[in-house]
Amino acid sequence: MRQEEIWDAEAARRYDTPGTGMFAPDVLGPTVDRLAALAGDGRALEFAVGTGRVAVPLAERGVPVSGIELSVPMVERLRTKVDAATIPVVVGDMATATVPGEFSLVYLVYNTVANLLTQAEQVACFRNAARHLRPGGRFVIELWVPELRQLPPGRQATVWHTEDGYIGLDTYDVLRQRVVSHHVRFGAGREAQIFRTPHRYVWPSELDLMGELAGFALESRHADWIGAEFTGESRSHVSVYRLPG
Repeated sequence: MRQEEIWDAEAARRYDTPGTGMFAPDVLGPTVDRLAALAGDGRALEFAVGTGRVAVPLAERGVPVSGIELSVPMVERLRTKVDAATIPVVVGDMATATVPGEFSLVYLVYNTVANLLTQAEQVACFRNAARHLRPGGRFVIELWVPELRQLPPGRQATVWHTEDGYIGLDTYDVLRQRVVSHHVRFGAGREAQIFRTPHRYVWPSELDLMGELAGFALESRHADWIGAEFTGESRSHVSVYRLPG
């Protein structure tokens, strides 16, 4: 399925989980703190702005925020929170769509760069970020580290989260560097709901090369938004790329 088909009205309706998951204060707070510091006195642009999980609180901090979003239903959900004057959004592909003006910060959070399913699209996304940034501007990416060490010979899937009523698992195609995330929700009965999203996973070193092709240099990489050290055991990273100037 295409991304715009996956992120339909039903997905947009279920996306927000106020106070829990990726909306939990201990997850969202450090994200907004770091992005506000990196934006400084400039404007910020969020690729794949979605329903405004990060953009809305960042704008409330006084940072002028714009967005690019492929899914119209996700933008409609955002519009129930803020108007177009507060957070203007261009509907389009984050690898190619453009927003007027110049920015000090472009950011792409919660693994969303992997929604671009080819290496060429991911490289184009870096170049699009560079196109929007002023000299010295930064591009921030939050991304998970592929858990291929969890795949013994012959196994094609990993379970990455379980809780009452929910199982999250990933199935891998290591030849094409693809992964499909399966979100299974169930109650006490026999029926379950399944939501699937395809991704192209990217190693940190490959991400750095994409940045170099677009004119960026890696400024920093940490294991989370509060600056924990990135190690060989880290399951995700926050990487900051900077243009010269």
